[in-house]
Amino acid sequence: MDIAVYLTDPSTKFIINNLYPLYLHDLSEIWGWLPNKYGVYEEDGTQTLNEQNKVFDIWWEKPSILFPYLIKVNEIPAGFALVATPPYTPHGSDYYLNEFFLLRPFRGKGIAENAAKEVFNNHMGSWELQTNPTEANVRAQNFWKKTIKGYAGDTYKEECGETTNDGLKLIFRFNNNSKE
Repeated sequence: MDIAVYLTDPSTKFIINNLYPLYLHDLSEIWGWLPNKYGVYEEDGTQTLNEQNKVFDIWWEKPSILFPYLIKVNEIPAGFALVATPPYTPHGSDYYLNEFFLLRPFRGKGIAENAAKEVFNNHMGSWELQTNPTEANVRAQNFWKKTIKGYAGDTYKEECGETTNDGLKLIFRFNNNSKE
């Protein structure tokens, strides 16, 4: 199985845009979200996926600050990872894993863990990522605990805390500066 992580550009952003509604659909199970009256997972009057995708153009407008990665398995799009740097990071971290998603057919096969580690290796410094801390999200919590412990060892920190804009989250922090 060939797992590859690619930094996308404006010519390939449409692939992440195609996957994004599936990501939001998955999150709806955890957060209890419903689509709006147009069938789009947004709280406002967004009517089309094209309108929704325009919000994410920023990921391709700031190439030295925001890093939109596509995850492929055997050349098939399987997911994405969106990495931010200051000023888009919380708590003074160098890097923030803003979004991470893998399509269901690719889960449970070690692909997500390999992709996450590759993304981490692309950016050395202090990292933060957050996930929903509730019972509805135990699978993701366990995934991140296992993946980050396997990557950073016992040096990572994990805590539940309030975030500025997103409520209570399970927060993971680690620093990979010493990794070779």
